[in-house]
Amino acid sequence: MMISILPKWTPSITSHHQSSFLPLYTTRSRLLSFWDLQENVEDCNMEKKSHYAKKDMILREMPPALVVVLLLAVLLLNILLYLYLSSFYVSSSHLDLDPNLCPSGYFRLGPLKNCSPWLSCEAIDKEVRKLKCVGEGAVKKVFLSEWKESKVALSQLTNSELENDFLHGLKMLKSLQSKHVVKLLGYCKEQYTILTEYHPLGSLKSLNETLDLPKYRGLNTWHHRFILAIDYVRILHYLHNSPLGTLVMCDSNDLDKVLSQYLLTSDFHVVVNDLDALPLVNRSAGRLVKCGHRELQGEFVAPEQLWPYGEEVPFDDDLMPPYDEKTDIWKIPDVSNFLLGHIEGSDIVRLHLFDVHMECKKNNPVERPSAQMVLDTYRKVLTSLIREVAMPGTREML
Repeated sequence: MMISILPKWTPSITSHHQSSFLPLYTTRSRLLSFWDLQENVEDCNMEKKSHYAKKDMILREMPPALVVVLLLAVLLLNILLYLYLSSFYVSSSHLDLDPNLCPSGYFRLGPLKNCSPWLSCEAIDKEVRKLKCVGEGAVKKVFLSEWKESKVALSQLTNSELENDFLHGLKMLKSLQSKHVVKLLGYCKEQYTILTEYHPLGSLKSLNETLDLPKYRGLNTWHHRFILAIDYVRILHYLHNSPLGTLVMCDSNDLDKVLSQYLLTSDFHVVVNDLDALPLVNRSAGRLVKCGHRELQGEFVAPEQLWPYGEEVPFDDDLMPPYDEKTDIWKIPDVSNFLLGHIEGSDIVRLHLFDVHMECKKNNPVERPSAQMVLDTYRKVLTSLIREVAMPGTREML
């Protein structure tokens, strides 16, 4: 994919994206109808009256000392839950820090305790053995390979016309090594090969198939799926605030394309893998970006990525306005909707995320939230839902 960077220009955006999203997103969420809710409320009121009457009788019969013990137990559970959540999701200002990360130019793989230098052309030729082809795209082929009894992924350029894209992807891999990016093990510019860590669960595109396997069905819960969505937003936040500056994920013209850029790790987290199309927004110089030179269509891409002059004017790349990282924000609701799936509890998560997702779908990119704001909301929702699941009767007891 060829990427161009043009002077900043603000397009006029039509409103058909905004109006079409609300019914679509509401339908996807499969929220209860008004009449269903009314019947449920009436039933719940009857059940609550009976529940509170029984609870009042139980509390009167309980010794005061036992009530105190129960209250202390609830307090302890709250403290433990707080500590768990605090350790699970560290402050987003330290998203790129990883105590297990090796210095630049080094890697640690599998059971190895020490950091090894990136493999050179000679080392790759001598020590890496190809096993089979496991993927192919417009730019490169990916081979499952073996290095010192460890499975690795060897990528090789297949289209010489896309040499610049391949080398750009290598540059991004080298510069962005962190827990959010697939681990680089070595490369050979002369032979156009890149060696990275192998993730047997594949890309997010096959998430549903993976979770259907007996081995992973226990992980097919709203909680684990929501964590994957949080990982995805955290990666966008890292790219938008990377050491190189604000980077835009350009290989994202449809849902399948987005999902294919991210890998599912064995411990069920997400890392970004394909960085071939990652242009830089340079606001200080007043320069934005364009993802390719062809006309984009459909509701998945952001409004500012569409040709703004109507069908009567033929598409001309020179007249196409550039844009910034807010195109990534527009796509968050659709990606998260896929990651959440349609399982018990996922619609409750969608309901809690509805407002922030509507903000992501604002026609005017300036009005959309940053990845940091979306991430903060996701984390707050997760904290709230875990508390509800862990201690549904806490408020009543207190």
